[in-house]
Amino acid sequence: MPRLYYALDLRDDPALIAEYERWHSPGAIWPEIIESIVAAGVRDMEIHRVDDRLVLTMEVDEDYSPEAKAAADDGNPRVQAWEALMSTFQKPLPGSAPGEKWRPMMRIFSLSESRKAK
Repeated sequence: MPRLYYALDLRDDPALIAEYERWHSPGAIWPEIIESIVAAGVRDMEIHRVDDRLVLTMEVDEDYSPEAKAAADDGNPRVQAWEALMSTFQKPLPGSAPGEKWRPMMRIFSLSESRKAK
């Protein structure tokens, strides 16, 4: 199962960061958001934070398409409302394109591949 990684920053405000974390606690995320994630072929997702930096990990089906997920999200008013709410807490990474939020991360090291290369 492929694993994808993305990064995004939060506004550097402890109160906003705490509120963002509350929105992501079990039971707080709107059911329609969970449904849209699962319907897109995401099997598991985690968000980790250090200071104001977020890292998102997604395990996805083999046929997962970020473009199809984005198109479905664009046509879903509830997802758009969630994204607008989350935007109050988030800020783009330096170098992001206008409107770009979660930026894909590039893997630069794999222990299993390095062990095989011996």
